[in-house]
Amino acid sequence: MEKAKLHLESQIIELPIVTGTMGEKGIDITNLRNESGFITLDNGYQNTGSCKSSITFVDGEKGILKYRGVDISELAEKAMFTEVAYLLINGTFPNAEEKKIFSTQLTENSMLHEDMIKFFHSVPPTAHPMAILSTMVNAMSIFYPQYFVEQQNDDVYKLMAARLISKIRTIAAFSYKKSIGDPFVYPRHDLRYCGNFLNMMFHSPVKPYEISPEAERLMNMLLILHADHEQNCSTSTVRLVGSSKVNLYSSVCAGICALWGPLHGGANQEVIEMLEHIKKTNMSIKSVIENAKDKNSTFKLSGFGHRVYKNFDPRMKILKKEAQAFLAKRKISDPLMNIALELEEAALKDDFFIERGLYPNVDFYSGILYREMGFPTDMFTVLFAMGRMPGWIAQWKEMHDSVPFKIGRPRQIYIGPKEAHYPESQ
Repeated sequence: MEKAKLHLESQIIELPIVTGTMGEKGIDITNLRNESGFITLDNGYQNTGSCKSSITFVDGEKGILKYRGVDISELAEKAMFTEVAYLLINGTFPNAEEKKIFSTQLTENSMLHEDMIKFFHSVPPTAHPMAILSTMVNAMSIFYPQYFVEQQNDDVYKLMAARLISKIRTIAAFSYKKSIGDPFVYPRHDLRYCGNFLNMMFHSPVKPYEISPEAERLMNMLLILHADHEQNCSTSTVRLVGSSKVNLYSSVCAGICALWGPLHGGANQEVIEMLEHIKKTNMSIKSVIENAKDKNSTFKLSGFGHRVYKNFDPRMKILKKEAQAFLAKRKISDPLMNIALELEEAALKDDFFIERGLYPNVDFYSGILYREMGFPTDMFTVLFAMGRMPGWIAQWKEMHDSVPFKIGRPRQIYIGPKEAHYPESQ
């Protein structure tokens, strides 16, 4: 086994070098503290691997994303979201019988318990859909108290996975209906996963919704592109919370809360708000670029750059193409899309952006596509959570199956006062 040598004061510590299947390498510091008394300091865990995983591979330098070894572009073109969900949570694509069982489980678990529905009636209409989503997912631990961690039963895990993947679309649609004061539209057993969700979202007694094959295809593709993305903030949260052996529902609830932030899942909403600001204020593309480079400017450029990708985000390429085709087919001229295209073109010619690898990311065009499909901006992060659900579930299960199993417990370097005392009374 290859080893790295670390010189610490008078010690030489040998640390194993771990090599992944795609050739990436890491230094295993699992026993560093026990052997030397030292820890590593890595603010934000940007250089720290928390686990070994067989679920998702990302190469930020080359712009590669794969689920279980299958390239994201192939999945986006050929697969259904439910097939990708099965692949992530079970490790293989389903055969005919497995697909039938999984489909039946999704259908049978699409309804919400009537007592859960009562919760919606007491929620103020101003509540953000992500707040409702996280609350309702955590509430599933009350209504479905059969937990995998207690029984270690694979059938229980598969049922929990299907229950979450199915019910999250119903919760999401009900959250939207509540926000606009419309009556709830219950799931239908004759519709497929994405068609069912679109119907629950947009059907109303006044204006019946016709599910187009194109909208259903795009919904599948969008969910697939967001299904997993290695050890990001929300996924790491699911793993860390789940490492205490709390149930899957509460672990996923924590992931939803982490995803809500504008630095994570809320980024595509910020892109739309940025584009609308550019349009409203008549900013020129040149001034946008100049303001983006000016550290003293209050203008914030959203949708460019990624903590992992130093090349093009492969998901962005797919979404840009799909957004252009969607608008062209309907002969729609979207001013926000026009601004986005001009902004991307200008940025790709600018040395500042090129040198820093600041290319458009997945959030840059996903919001435009969601918007054209009829989704309000405060639903964007909810849609992200729907797509990410299979990844969270798969990561939670992989973490529980790891040997040795350890609760997450990061260390720190203390920089507070050496000694302090309770103040004497005045």
